[in-house]
Amino acid sequence: MSAEATNPATPGPVTPGVQRRRGRARLDLRRLGRAALLGPATRDRLPDAIGHVAEAHRAHYPDIDLEPLRRAYVLAESSHRGQMRKSGEPYITHPLAVTLILAQLGAEITTLTASLLHDTVEDTDVTLDQVRDEFGDDVCYLVDGVTKLEKVDYGAAAEPETFRKMLVATGNDVRVMSIKLADRLHNMRTLGVMRPEKQARIAKVTRDVLIPLAERLGVQALKTELEDLVFAILHPEEYSQVNAMIAANTDGVGDPLGDIAGDVRGVLRDAGITAEVLIRPRHFVSVHRVHRKRGELRAADFGRLLVLVNEDADCYGVLGELHTCFTPVVSEFKDFIAVPKFNLYQSLHTAVARADGEVAEVLIRTHQMHQFAEAGVVALRNPYAPSAEEIPAGADDERIDPTRPGWLSRLLDWQQAAPDPDTFWSTLREDLAQDREIAVFRPDGGTLGLPAGASCVDAAYAQYGEDAHACIGARVNGRLATLSTVLRDGDTVQLLMGQDAASGPSRDWLDHARTPAARIAIRRWLTTHPAPDAPAAAPAGQRRPPRQPFSADSGPESVDSPRPAAANAVVDREGASVRLAGCCTPVPPDEVTAFAVRGGVVTVHRVGCPAVERMKEVGRPEIGVRWGDTAECRVTLIAESFGRAHLLADLTEAIALEGVAVISATVEPPTQQRVRHTYTLQLPDAAHLPGLMRAMRAVPGVYDVSRAQHPAAAAP
Repeated sequence: MSAEATNPATPGPVTPGVQRRRGRARLDLRRLGRAALLGPATRDRLPDAIGHVAEAHRAHYPDIDLEPLRRAYVLAESSHRGQMRKSGEPYITHPLAVTLILAQLGAEITTLTASLLHDTVEDTDVTLDQVRDEFGDDVCYLVDGVTKLEKVDYGAAAEPETFRKMLVATGNDVRVMSIKLADRLHNMRTLGVMRPEKQARIAKVTRDVLIPLAERLGVQALKTELEDLVFAILHPEEYSQVNAMIAANTDGVGDPLGDIAGDVRGVLRDAGITAEVLIRPRHFVSVHRVHRKRGELRAADFGRLLVLVNEDADCYGVLGELHTCFTPVVSEFKDFIAVPKFNLYQSLHTAVARADGEVAEVLIRTHQMHQFAEAGVVALRNPYAPSAEEIPAGADDERIDPTRPGWLSRLLDWQQAAPDPDTFWSTLREDLAQDREIAVFRPDGGTLGLPAGASCVDAAYAQYGEDAHACIGARVNGRLATLSTVLRDGDTVQLLMGQDAASGPSRDWLDHARTPAARIAIRRWLTTHPAPDAPAAAPAGQRRPPRQPFSADSGPESVDSPRPAAANAVVDREGASVRLAGCCTPVPPDEVTAFAVRGGVVTVHRVGCPAVERMKEVGRPEIGVRWGDTAECRVTLIAESFGRAHLLADLTEAIALEGVAVISATVEPPTQQRVRHTYTLQLPDAAHLPGLMRAMRAVPGVYDVSRAQHPAAAAP
């Protein structure tokens, strides 16, 4: 519980060298403790002990009535009176410090009031009914939520059921989690006198659970400091190295980042753009990551430039001026204004280089964007939310109300849908571990936020939920694609839904699903729809004959296609019988090679055929071969498509219109509404092959046409 936190002045591994942001000086707990011991002030003035909180809060809300804050402090101080922290300080200093953290981030008065009272119900005689009677339902709800989080055994947070309880306790109001994050930050700041093993345990839970949640809430100010404190405890050697690098850079000669900042100010001033240009030092973990990525760091790598403007349009104006007057590093450009991150973060990211080679990373955003980037949903005034009149009826867009973000609702849905706590925990940790997200576009212009490496399977479940069971394919950037296709940032995805309501996902879909929503839904369907019993085993010593595919010519036929004609291949061996290999069906103008096999026959292969390497490995000498004057050839093509009526007839018609004869056509039994066709075709001219393949791909439902490439057999 929070009372275990200790004095920051006590020696410990987290204290030395941690960078602090300007304007966020820590509380002097000893001075605060003396003020707290004096007890509440008279009713017409604030107690001295909450002067810091009041000052920070008024910076965001100048005209706010602080009376609820005064009454909350009076109740908290009187309730905790006589309780001491392990450091020897009055316990009231802890809720005061937590409340100051939230006030600096711009939390509103309800959150601050609940923060002051967040330990009273658990650690004192104050009841929830008393809190409700004195401060109203909202404060009571928040205090109750934080109390439930305190009862979760964070020491066993790696156990799935405890984290499930934590999410349920958070409910639909992330202000509960905001208070918990600030509570954890203050405890991490004051962790020094605990036993090393207990420090490590708390740091690991903070790393695995609370830091990812802070990222998803968009509270970068809390997330970055928590990262540094965890880094100092779990990786003390690397922390010391980074500390030494930062100190060496601070003591170094010259300030290239400051020089570039001056140049940027001049460029924007000449362009008539009102902007504030700041140098934003990297925190410890950020320096460590950059060092691992780039090796030796230059002076400009220890910070970034932050350009703050008043309007969204000015962001792009600044970008244009910087890219005109400096050399842009194109690979570093990202537009999170047009496509915000999943946590509503908005900013332009770029990097520019001067003529002397110095490179500076630049963040460009409005003042409102910057406030939201730092505080996320802790500052509940969402600058991007439309007014009540602008919200369409029935709208369900998480940008309308960031206090109930869509990802949190999805987490609550997953914990209800997961068949067991272990499944929920494993998929959730995979999701929280994702440190990069892509945005893909729907045909209607909406976006889907997915983790890097997500496939069309993930997009289907993100858009349709469990209705995605009926998905049979997709169009990615206008082209037909399988559900296993991995998506890239900026792709446009149209999902194709089947008409069979009884259809469902196959077990293979799990291999392509990256998101918890997809994996949990697929597993749930597979559990409730077990596969039919496999065919009975053949008697001992007897092999079951393979199932024969359906042939369009004459019913079941052999998998081996007829050997293609070879009149147009000429080999450098007089009198030899020439045969084009059935494994790769070479045609002009393929690059080919040849090998002698039994019976004086010479087989011709495409150079890239797997059988070629096999032939070379067993010592078969290559024989020279070239294409003759005859252009007629035989080729085997494989068409992959989604199942539909009359598909075979349409494909055969498309082939006939190209003047190509069908020697044989084999259709394999459908699998998950997908069908594979194999055609052996006689072409009057090999030059017709590309046009033929295009014509087959144009048939509705066909998503790929390729040359046959069978596995290499043993050399004859």
